[in-house]
Amino acid sequence: MTDAAPAFDFKGAVADAARTAVITFGLSVPIIALRTEQNMSNELVLQPRWGLVSIFVALAFFGRLAWLLLAARRGPPAARREEAGLSRHLPANASALFARIGLAVLLLYPALALLLAGQGGAVKWIDNFGVQILIYIMLGWGLNIVVGLAGLLDLGYVAFYAVGAYSTALLGKTFGVSFWLCLPLAGILAAFWGIILGFPVLRLRGDYLAIVTLAFGEIIRLVLINWVPVTNGYAGITGIPRPTFFGIPFNANDNGFAAVFGLEFSPLYRLIFLFYLILALALLTNWVTLRLRRLPVGRAWEALREDEIACRALGINTTSTKLTAFAIGAGFGGFAGSFFAARQGFISPESFTFMESAVILAIVVLGGMGSQVGVAVAAVLMIGGTEILRELDWMKEIFGQGFDPTQYRMLLFGLAMVLIMIWRPRGLVSSREPSIFLSERRAVSGAHVREGHG
Repeated sequence: MTDAAPAFDFKGAVADAARTAVITFGLSVPIIALRTEQNMSNELVLQPRWGLVSIFVALAFFGRLAWLLLAARRGPPAARREEAGLSRHLPANASALFARIGLAVLLLYPALALLLAGQGGAVKWIDNFGVQILIYIMLGWGLNIVVGLAGLLDLGYVAFYAVGAYSTALLGKTFGVSFWLCLPLAGILAAFWGIILGFPVLRLRGDYLAIVTLAFGEIIRLVLINWVPVTNGYAGITGIPRPTFFGIPFNANDNGFAAVFGLEFSPLYRLIFLFYLILALALLTNWVTLRLRRLPVGRAWEALREDEIACRALGINTTSTKLTAFAIGAGFGGFAGSFFAARQGFISPESFTFMESAVILAIVVLGGMGSQVGVAVAAVLMIGGTEILRELDWMKEIFGQGFDPTQYRMLLFGLAMVLIMIWRPRGLVSSREPSIFLSERRAVSGAHVREGHG
């Protein structure tokens, strides 16, 4: 016989929600309430936006109240303390089924974009959404090797992204090397820099490791800014050679892709080619990662994440284990950087700031460290959500013509991180599949897997 659930304290919930609203009001006043604008006399004036502040305060009040009501209906935490992950709700073959459905959607994505948005609208959906999201999925999977599998906290991953991009730009523009040769060379150079970073941090853990990797990322960015004779500084590098289809360029000339195949010229052909190219690179990253997990080096990464002292006691060479994690993760970042440079045709140090490292790390953490599916889902939500904010022009009819939804990207980004840490502290996909098993593979709760802190 179970005890009766305690009565819900509605007055206490309202008081809690009111406190949340007051805190929201205090935070909104310096951030949202006043906006600086330039008048006709070239003077800065303050434009009050108290209506927008009241909307955020109301959302905080009713959101907190709804959360407390939902928590009361679900019962006390002790009744739902056991975390079973996705395996409790999904069948055993759900992961494979999800992967097949996702792969089919990705293969048909350009055709679906053309069918639903037309030739003009498909450019935005294929380039800004499809290609951009896949770049960050590939970056997230590369960093997942270092952070999720080996448990080494890396805050300077964007440095390897920059090494790959600038390697492709310099080799392609200065020496005339084709993209298909620049791509593997960029990955090799990035992996080499990963090893260089790995040697000084072999004895570092936790916050000290994070600080050194953060400093490494900033050093690379400052070198790109100040080494003007080579990198052209803030002006960046332009005229980077574009990828070709077996030597056939995607231009309007007589030897271009459209003319060779008897088609009408359209920029869509190049975008579709780039989409399938980055899709192939991302799938290659995923395939290599899954295979490495089953090899001795992959099991050594996971053992290092769980307990480095136990690793050494078992005779595992932690030096080579850490270096391989840094090198392979950096190599995939270099591949993504090479593709980024060839896709844009222009790169500058502004594309490789610390914020890029923070976004990639957030994708890994929010998706679930060590989970390939979780990283992909988090990249779709974070990068796709940012792009969708650019399409919310209808909100100007509510908040005024001066309202720009993209300015609140980081605010929503921080709010999403807080909610995820409350709702699912181990990421969107908290279950893990063991690399080796006795007789039957079973997903285990993320609560039984240590996340690792370097």
